[in-house]
Amino acid sequence: MKWASPMPLWAPWCAQAITQINKHMEQGLFRKVSKVATVLATLFFLSACSPKLDWRTVQSPQERYSALFPGKPDKLERHIPYLDQELLQTLEAVKIDDDIYSIGTIQLPANQSASLSKVLSQLQGNLLDRAKASGGDVIIEDASYKTADRQRLPTKDFFLDLKANSKTQQLMRVRWINRVAPNGDNWIYQISVLHAGSGSDNAKTFLSQEEYENFFSDFSPE
Repeated sequence: MKWASPMPLWAPWCAQAITQINKHMEQGLFRKVSKVATVLATLFFLSACSPKLDWRTVQSPQERYSALFPGKPDKLERHIPYLDQELLQTLEAVKIDDDIYSIGTIQLPANQSASLSKVLSQLQGNLLDRAKASGGDVIIEDASYKTADRQRLPTKDFFLDLKANSKTQQLMRVRWINRVAPNGDNWIYQISVLHAGSGSDNAKTFLSQEEYENFFSDFSPE
């Protein structure tokens, strides 16, 4: 499944402004400015127009969390088979270049709390088994997350190297968080970034960069 990368409202303005910069430079208006300063200024302007910097806080009261996305996410639903039933998972996701940032939410009713560990095991196994079956690596690291009331609680980050024909095809970082609501319902969150394409770094090194770290560290469930 692919998500179309949303075009910010200021994108046409950025394109027009960049064109004007190039036109003025061709006319020699910046001849007295050093080449180094011109290049730095242009690079700064281009980075400001990049959708990668279009970070915004997204409030999801129905799913009981807030998160920092690098663009406006799309929202959709899917059903996950579990034993003789299907669990509804709500997804908010955005695609930026080769990356898909997503948060999946499952509400497990209080009367099914006994199934919590099995549901989590299935969610994790679907991804971890796939990585291992492809010949890829799985690295597990201690991590923490911050709740809406500013408690910091422990969790785990999983870094996956997904391969095909012995070559890395995708890198993934994912964590699972469970929160219990006042009414006893369990809320299961799957926070992940999927990067398409191989790189010189392994999954842990690559997906620990600031732009990915921000997405994980600024997720706050109730």
